[in-house]
Amino acid sequence: MSLEKTLESWSETASADWRPVTGAAVIGLALLVGYIVWQHYFTPDRWVFLLDNTNLAIHEAGHPIVGVLVPGWAVYGGTLFQLLFPAMFAGHFWRQRHGPGWSVALVWFGESLLNVGRYMADARAHELPLVGGGDHDWTEIFNRWGVLSGDTGIAGATRLIGLCVMLYALFWLWKRWRSARVPSTARLIRRSGGGRS
Repeated sequence: MSLEKTLESWSETASADWRPVTGAAVIGLALLVGYIVWQHYFTPDRWVFLLDNTNLAIHEAGHPIVGVLVPGWAVYGGTLFQLLFPAMFAGHFWRQRHGPGWSVALVWFGESLLNVGRYMADARAHELPLVGGGDHDWTEIFNRWGVLSGDTGIAGATRLIGLCVMLYALFWLWKRWRSARVPSTARLIRRSGGGRS
């Protein structure tokens, strides 16, 4: 497929209408985000069982795959895969114009960033248990970049970005649901500034 056709396809998708969003989807996503935030910020383990076990499996698979494709980059493969998978799901649901799916995938991406931030913050402390007792990815990465002493600051920024992504996904879904509930004539009146006495 040529670049022109790809851009045309993306343009068509971007102009298509999103599927309707239900109140139940918004409530469900709000509960999910609340649970994730609770687990990451208010529990000692900072571990969301289903998501982080999935992230761990994807992370570990990423190391050898990237290492085979780009020798010397295996250490980056875990984090790349852990972030790439939810991003691919978000892309799929965006093309399908499926708002709840897109929002859940964004929340997964944000939660993965929280998890990556947790791992980054451990680059010097080495308190987290590692699969197979191997080397610490972020100790190696930060050493390569010459920023090991800034591990907790970089981790904090990464976690903040993850939190913002999750909150944005929830806000976006809520706005889609709310705009669908307001009749189109009322929206037009509001936009034009009419309807005021």
